[in-house]
Amino acid sequence: MKGIVLAGGLGTRLFPLTKITNKHLLPIYNKPMIYYPIEMMVDAGIRDILIVTGGKNAGDFLRLLGNGKEFGLDHINYAYQEGEGGIAAALSLAEFFADRKPVCVILGDNIFEHSIAEYVENFKKQGSGARILLKEVPDPQRFGVPEIRDDKIVRIVEKPENPDSRYAVTGVYMYDPDVFEFIKTLKPSKRGELEITDVNNCYIEKGRMRYDIMDGWWTDAGTFESLLRASNLVRRNFEEK
Repeated sequence: MKGIVLAGGLGTRLFPLTKITNKHLLPIYNKPMIYYPIEMMVDAGIRDILIVTGGKNAGDFLRLLGNGKEFGLDHINYAYQEGEGGIAAALSLAEFFADRKPVCVILGDNIFEHSIAEYVENFKKQGSGARILLKEVPDPQRFGVPEIRDDKIVRIVEKPENPDSRYAVTGVYMYDPDVFEFIKTLKPSKRGELEITDVNNCYIEKGRMRYDIMDGWWTDAGTFESLLRASNLVRRNFEEK
């Protein structure tokens, strides 16, 4: 399995912090944000990793990460996204890298308490299709929300006013090689972007989506509030060890 960290976008919700740097280079307690998804993948046994970034600070990732020696890697791959075409558009840039292998995708601003190794193994045993990770949250309307019937996801609605469940779709997605063909069929949303929710719904419609409900805490770090929350959660974990 190959790993893809999506770390593009302009991070406008974090202006002026992101006026001179990429959001994913901001600190989460004692490490740059981008360290956390890379460490998650390495912990799950994924050694072949691509960073998809963009904007004016893409070169800073190379200066910070190099070839990944600090993470025990021999090499890190990089791809550049022009503009903001959405998560699915960023993922499409990884088709050459995936090379018809299954992929684990992590959004670069998502921070997790526990390892995802168990869920990666579940996907490997699954063999094909897609697998996503869910987490019960107090504010599901901020996220993609699954509608679950008879233990199966029947659809995912992005930022619904009246959520069908208390679960949010977290920023970890596992796909077989068909994901890139699904992306090619998508049309831009009202935001003018190719949405990862539409990719997931393609798998759901074909009966090829599975899920796990995550243990431990999870947060994004794309707003001032969630950036602070992520740092406090990581600090608490750090102090408890």
